[in-house]
Amino acid sequence: MEVTAVTSELFTSNYIDQPFWWDRTPRPESNHQALPGEADVAIIGSGYTGLCAAIQTARGGRQTVVLDAEAAGWGCSSRNGGQVSTSLKPSYEGLKKKYGGELAFNILKEGHNALQWIGEFIKDEEIDCDFKRCGRFHAAHTPKHYTLLEETFASPVKGLETDSYMVSRQDQHKELSSDLYHGGIVHPRHASLDPARYHQGLLGRAVQAGADIQPHCKVNAISHTQSGFQLDTQKGTLVARDVVIATSGYTKTLSRWHQRRIIPIGSYMIATEPVPDDLIRSLIPNDRVISDTRKLVVYYRTCPERRRILFGARTSIKETDARVNAPAIHKELVKRFPELDEFCVSHSWMGFVGYTFDTMPHLGKRDGIYYSMGYCGSGISLASYFGTRIGQQVLGLAEGRSPLDLTTFQSRPYYTGNPWFLAPAIRYYSWLDNRPA
Repeated sequence: MEVTAVTSELFTSNYIDQPFWWDRTPRPESNHQALPGEADVAIIGSGYTGLCAAIQTARGGRQTVVLDAEAAGWGCSSRNGGQVSTSLKPSYEGLKKKYGGELAFNILKEGHNALQWIGEFIKDEEIDCDFKRCGRFHAAHTPKHYTLLEETFASPVKGLETDSYMVSRQDQHKELSSDLYHGGIVHPRHASLDPARYHQGLLGRAVQAGADIQPHCKVNAISHTQSGFQLDTQKGTLVARDVVIATSGYTKTLSRWHQRRIIPIGSYMIATEPVPDDLIRSLIPNDRVISDTRKLVVYYRTCPERRRILFGARTSIKETDARVNAPAIHKELVKRFPELDEFCVSHSWMGFVGYTFDTMPHLGKRDGIYYSMGYCGSGISLASYFGTRIGQQVLGLAEGRSPLDLTTFQSRPYYTGNPWFLAPAIRYYSWLDNRPA
């Protein structure tokens, strides 16, 4: 997919280059509280991971400070598509070869646990974020991929079964009014929510628990002290007994060890102007979240009010301005729904997804510093779940342990955090996606 020229006709008169979610839930006002000189726990990153960790440590009686270089939740926690899934991506067979059958099973079970947990967590915490178990339709973009989906789900590993079911091409209009695909699979347990409202709910719970949120407080350096760590920030110095790094796709030079293990991949989204109710209901009749089997992932859904289509994709070989990228994304939308050709774009935005070389999240402790990151595009459930686990680990609680503690957080030779290999990979994946069926 190539970025095309920007045309003013594509955009509404009130177009804005920021996440659609921010209309209803703007980023919180800056906290003008002074930075404390010391804390029990310093958490770097105020997204889902950092706030879920903070909820645990603050409720556990630890003086907790959450620091962020931007406004609270400015990164992918308020920029994603709001699709909630299990999506630990490796296969059982692949993990079994590497880690053995028992650990492979336990790793994949964590994805199931996270999906079940987040619904219970949102209910228990009474977070108003339009959470809905709407299900996902994962569409096959070629007949071969339909067969592969069928084979994958025909014989699930005992204990990892789901209630997913196949939908043939003849029946796919019951799920999606598009002729682009060749059937697909429905995952009924998958869900949707408003990511910015969810983040706002987490922020409120963290503050209620006693956490001190310090936005616009970039951490420039971390050094060891006799009793813990010293953090040099743009607001001053903070001494903490424990430190958690929760920056995922926004991990930079603060910790070069983590930076060498996280691949920041830009994902771009658009929102359409309002679409008539009868049309939008005909396009996605069951209000599913949608994805497909292409290597260059696309994902789309209606907004919670069922008035617009929100469409996300990777559409260029290098990072670019979200407005510049919007025509290519709109073109992909129209490929699926030609009826939307006349509808303009009201919002476009992008965020960085934190990928890893083994396509799995990782959490644990290195050189005394706790971390959780690398959710590979499934950050709503996984970041929240593993953020909670890492907070429990800081408290020394047994329930904080995870099978993923036993995996190796890999890097690659010559990789320092700049994903130079993305451009050729995207060209190759684009070729794979567009081969004749």
